[in-house]
Amino acid sequence: MAFLLNKTTILSYCRTQTQKAGDSLSLSRRGFHIEPGAREKALLAEDPALKRFKSHKRSVWRLKRVGDVLTIVVVAGCCYEIYVKAVMREEARKQTSGSAQ
Repeated sequence: MAFLLNKTTILSYCRTQTQKAGDSLSLSRRGFHIEPGAREKALLAEDPALKRFKSHKRSVWRLKRVGDVLTIVVVAGCCYEIYVKAVMREEARKQTSGSAQ
């Protein structure tokens, strides 16, 4: 029972330590914020010459979807090939053991 108590206290200690680390990181990020200067604002401004090269959300979404579907198809194909080879190996093993007897 004492072991269970120690395990619980260790877990609670780890949780508080990770929460403290997360808080200190978020505070340090917010603490050093500076307003961008004129040069940074000019660099971040939208350039009309580059507008035609921007990707459109719908086409990017469609391309991601096609990539996801292709990934699923390839993984399913690999699983099917592994299954077929395992079944063929099992059948060959049964035939060799059946013909030996």
